[in-house]
Amino acid sequence: MNEVLLTVLAYLIGSIPTAVWISKSKFNIDIREYGSGNAGATNTFRVLGSKWGSIVMLVDVLKGVVATSLYIVLPYYLSHELARTNLMIGLGLASVIGHIFPIWANFRGGKGVATLLGMAVAIQPLVALCCIGVFLIVLYLTRFVSLSSMLAGVSFMIFILFIFNEKETLYRVFAVIVALMVVLTHQKNIGRILKGTESKVPIFKSRDRRKQKRMESEE
Repeated sequence: MNEVLLTVLAYLIGSIPTAVWISKSKFNIDIREYGSGNAGATNTFRVLGSKWGSIVMLVDVLKGVVATSLYIVLPYYLSHELARTNLMIGLGLASVIGHIFPIWANFRGGKGVATLLGMAVAIQPLVALCCIGVFLIVLYLTRFVSLSSMLAGVSFMIFILFIFNEKETLYRVFAVIVALMVVLTHQKNIGRILKGTESKVPIFKSRDRRKQKRMESEE
């Protein structure tokens, strides 16, 4: 019964619609009516800029961390690693579902990538750190948050299955589900990337200006 209550609480935490609340309180708009229509960090970067996009991403990651760590209120799980991991996966998935279908925002949320990252941070920090590295490298090279998110999600599966060779079956299955879910929820982004119409986030402006000046000087 306690586990059920914690799962519901994890869902409610995941349901906190960070992007929606910020867009309404700071800009008097609903972020879901602009850009891609998603209430997540990627669309916030695109519509509101890097400052607010970063804040939304940070809070959404924290939602995953906090929700996944709720197991600490049940003493039994502190000394039983396998049971703890399984419960953490359940709590984390509940928070991700909450982010995608938030009760506080008419069940219209984001894609859950940042909250998934928070979940990974809580369960296996080293793997999460590696995925963050992949995300930042791809973002620096391309400025596509969507592509960075997809490759980070796929790399999560690769790290779990092959590099760290995680033995827990449920965790391995979860890693595969994460990779599939991230790719499937970004199908429209994939189409825009292939067509060359995907928006780039407004960061690394100084780098882009230097690149532009260099190209102009070579002409």
